[in-house]
Parts: sequence; structure tokens; C-alpha cells
Amino acid sequence: MTSPQDIRKIIQSEFRLYEEAFAQSLQTDNRFLAEVLDYIHSKRGKQLRPIMVLLSAALCRGITEKTLQTAVALELMHTASLIHDDVVDNSPMRRGSESVHARWTNKIAVLVGDYILTRVIHILTELRNTTILNIVSNMGAALTSGELLQLHSGQSMWISEEQYNKVIEQKTACLFAACSEAGAASTGATMRQMTAMKQFGLHLGMCFQLKDDVLDYSDIEDIGKPTMNDIRDGKATLPLLISLQRAPKEEAEHIREIAEALALKSPHIDPFEAEQEIKSFVLRYEGIRYAHQEMEKHRKKALAALSIFPDNKYKECLVTLLGYAISRVK
Repeated sequence: MTSPQDIRKIIQSEFRLYEEAFAQSLQTDNRFLAEVLDYIHSKRGKQLRPIMVLLSAALCRGITEKTLQTAVALELMHTASLIHDDVVDNSPMRRGSESVHARWTNKIAVLVGDYILTRVIHILTELRNTTILNIVSNMGAALTSGELLQLHSGQSMWISEEQYNKVIEQKTACLFAACSEAGAASTGATMRQMTAMKQFGLHLGMCFQLKDDVLDYSDIEDIGKPTMNDIRDGKATLPLLISLQRAPKEEAEHIREIAEALALKSPHIDPFEAEQEIKSFVLRYEGIRYAHQEMEKHRKKALAALSIFPDNKYKECLVTLLGYAISRVK
């Protein structure tokens, strides 16, 4: 399996310029703010989103300075949303390290997230491109809408498959879609090209989140985060939702009770035994297999979106990135 680090070698020099621009965007004279921002900068993830911005631009008409700044703006937007999400979810960890609010306080996390958003606004203003501005602002609205939808749905763990798909489209897939569409827009691409790249990013993003939900049931050690985390947080994802639909009513009700007790941290159950019982249930009713089938549907749609472009090394990299989103083990 090719990693994002291998994929970005194709755009190595441009990615280096992006990294310099991203670091520059976090510069400040406020010493305490600089300390927090340095911490955030040191804990960055796989950098899939800026890679997508650059590759999408390269596939259309070539990477420009506007492309680099677009990649910075979108990665800053993503960073701010993660900081705020960790506050909302009260998550103590992010990418194997303390989250900002756990290391400092909720107030500091919210304010730092807000500061980063002001940097996004500044970059978008400097770009003077209403198309990119609209893409990023619509994406920001979708991220917030998705979080609110999940919180509202969270009053009950048991949502429909339709609701589940809407949440992951707004919370995850829309950001991937924005990256690929905005990357194309930064080159002055045609509407047809931008629409194709948006569809590619959307379906890759759906694959990425579905894979995350599958990995939550993984027995592989060191996947980068604790497993069964969604259930403990009171979130039922597709593998469990589908398994509950397929199981006999009495058995499904029993699993619902166990999952709810686990989410509520009930002292009347053993957490490890409860998790193992839920995992066995999902495997028995092929919830994981169903999620993989859904990933395959999105993979085909993503490839169909790319079909309007001629074959070249950038298109090949995007196809490889799609494969990585599905086959990764963490």
C-alpha cells in the first residue's frame, strides 16, 4: 500500500512550498499563542487534504501560488474545526497526543481555533477569488451543520442509514470535496473540471470515513487511536446500524442495551466484555462487510468522476490516494 508520503513525492517541491506557507500563516508576536500554535503545528496528521488540493490543481492546469494559499486556507480551516470538535466532544486526545483543550483549557482552545479562522479569512481575502471563497464558506457551513446534526441525533444512538450518510457527508466528505474542487478552481479550471473534482473528493471522503468506522472495530494494535471509541462516545456507525437491522428483534434489543450501558459507563457491565460482544455481533451479521460494499460503491463513483481527465501521473496519484483511503490500517 502506498502512503500519502509516497504519493506527495510527485509534487515534492510544490508541497515544500506549501509547508513553508502553512508555517508562515501561524506566525505571531504573541508568545503564548505562538506556543500553542507550535504545538498544533507539530501534531499535524497525514496531510491528505493539502495533497488533494495540489494534485487536483496539477491535474487541471498546474499548481500556482493561488493553489498553495488555497491549500493553506483549507488546512487551517480543518485544524480549527478539529480544535473546536475536541472541545465539543470533550476529547482528551488528538493524533496520539493531548488535545489543545486538555493540555490548556476549553477557553484557550476555542480562542485559538477562532484565531486560526481569522487567518483563513485573511488568506481568502488576499486571494480575491469569489469561487474559492464560496467553496470554503459553504464547506465551513456544512461542517457546522454536520456537527449539529450529529449532536442532535446523539440524543439517541440509533439513527437511520440515511441520517448516518448525511452526517458523514457534512462532517468529513465535504472537506475532501472542497479541497479537490478548490484546487481545480485555483487554476481557473472549467466548471466541468471543478464539478468532476468535487465529486471525486466527495466520494473519496465517504470512503475515508467509512474506513474509519470499520477501523473502530479493528483488533490491530497501534492504529493510532482507541478502538470502539464511537460506541463509548454514544455514536452508532454503519457497521452496527446495519447489523441491528439484520438481527432478530430480541437479539438486536439486547445489543442496544449493552451499547447504551457502555456509552453511559454503567458500573453494571464489564466494558471489555461488552465491547467484545458488540464486535462479535457486528461480525456475525456482516456489518463490516456491508460497510466495505458501500466503500466500493463510492470508489467506483470517484473513479467515474476522474474519467473526464486524460491519464497522467497526477491522475494516477489521485487514484492511488483513493486506494489508500480504503485499504489503510490506521
